Amino acid sequence: MKNLICLVLAFFFLISCASKATNVGTKKEIAEATQRVGEEYYNSGQYTAALRNLLDAYKTLPDDPFLNNSLGLVYLAKYRPDLAETHFKKALNLKPDYTQAKNNLGVTYLKQKKWDLAIHCFKEISGNLLYATPETPLANLGWAYFHQKMYKTAKTYFEKSLEFRPDFLIAVHGLASIYIETGYYPRAINFLHRELEKNPGAAILHADLAKVYDALKDFKKAKKSWEVVLKLVPETSPLAREATKKLSKLN
Repeated sequence: MKNLICLVLAFFFLISCASKATNVGTKKEIAEATQRVGEEYYNSGQYTAALRNLLDAYKTLPDDPFLNNSLGLVYLAKYRPDLAETHFKKALNLKPDYTQAKNNLGVTYLKQKKWDLAIHCFKEISGNLLYATPETPLANLGWAYFHQKMYKTAKTYFEKSLEFRPDFLIAVHGLASIYIETGYYPRAINFLHRELEKNPGAAILHADLAKVYDALKDFKKAKKSWEVVLKLVPETSPLAREATKKLSKLN
């Protein structure tokens, strides 16, 4: 009788454990699905909805490096680089070889004007021969040096980036910015016209061209370029606001 009671208790204990394991498994599956929904919202530019879903998933999966990286991206999009930094660092603590999170942390440092920290991140990635998109950290290095007014070094990294991907807009815009900042306006115009022939829908390059014409006081051409920018970007975007502001001064 005593043995039977022990067996019954053991049976119910096992059922209880199995039920708890099932609940835990189901909860994890729901969290993972919620994470995927949040990431889809992020990809479609719906950042508040993305944050809501990712934070909900985070309650169950706080130690998932990929979820932490996604949260960092959303916080960057919502202009909270301080919170983004926290999650990118956590992602790297959980997965030290997570190069995408390392690059994103570097971008966060750029947003915070922590140039040296950004350079450290990007140099680590650019030295990784297995990184699938080497043009990205190279171009980001260019921007870090650009903001430090080390234009020669910045130019070297933008050019290295374009060796891997000749149409990489971040690096193309970087080179144009160097030409503008250093006063090489004829070179900037030739370079931008050549690039716009290949990519006429690149609003940022039309904006660069407008800035060159502004500097040369060719306000008619500057106005035309800013008008093109407005046609290419959403009216609520920062570039649209810049174009509107410039046009109001030119009219």
